[in-house]
Amino acid sequence: MKEYKQWHDENNTFFNEFKIMFGQCNLKHELSLTEILRILSDTAVEDYAQRGMTWQFLDERDVAILLSRASYHFIRRPLSNEEVTIRTWEETPEGLQLTRAYEILDKDNNLLISGRSTWLVVNPKTRRIMKPSQFDLREAPNRKEPYDGLPCGKIPVPENMEHIDTRPVRFSDLDGNGHVNNSRYGAYTVDALPEELLQRPIKDMKINYSKEAVPGNVIEIYAHVSEDKSKITVVGKQDNNTCYECELYF
Repeated sequence: MKEYKQWHDENNTFFNEFKIMFGQCNLKHELSLTEILRILSDTAVEDYAQRGMTWQFLDERDVAILLSRASYHFIRRPLSNEEVTIRTWEETPEGLQLTRAYEILDKDNNLLISGRSTWLVVNPKTRRIMKPSQFDLREAPNRKEPYDGLPCGKIPVPENMEHIDTRPVRFSDLDGNGHVNNSRYGAYTVDALPEELLQRPIKDMKINYSKEAVPGNVIEIYAHVSEDKSKITVVGKQDNNTCYECELYF
């Protein structure tokens, strides 16, 4: 029987081996965008857990770590039944945000997907943001590796956005923080794509999370395709608040 392992190396890089399952993939048997977001954020959480910082441990100390921004560069998406390894590590904080790097590798250690993300440390009761220096439950990282993808940052929103969809927040969207899980926005984004773009490979993705969506909210989805059809911008809003913004490059 095949065994899949998790471990840390001497540089505190966390490794997570697993097999891509049929139900995690889209019509083309590629790992879906929603699953990519879920697996990478879950691996970041598991990195902390393996170092003793489970969500329960953090919650008892009035600490929650919320995903803020992410950027992913796609060389190739893993396929159903493919065995892969995720590598992730913390990097030097930027401003008020923690930073993290990711790589998904095939069984021959070829790079398939790379990424960067930023996270906010907040008090889950008050929702007040904490400075990275206040998050002293582990040794602060001092690492910065090169990245070929787009930097995490602001996403400019075109003026002529088209209304695409209406998504009420449902129970299955929620996670233990009481809001829509970050990976669900991957599904919202894919469902906003026109048929032509659904058939094209994604080269890069940027996604920013703004205001959390909670039970009772209704998210209105807007989209804009660039003139040369090389990029789509998707925005989710509830009332006058932006929940998330996303760019996909083709």
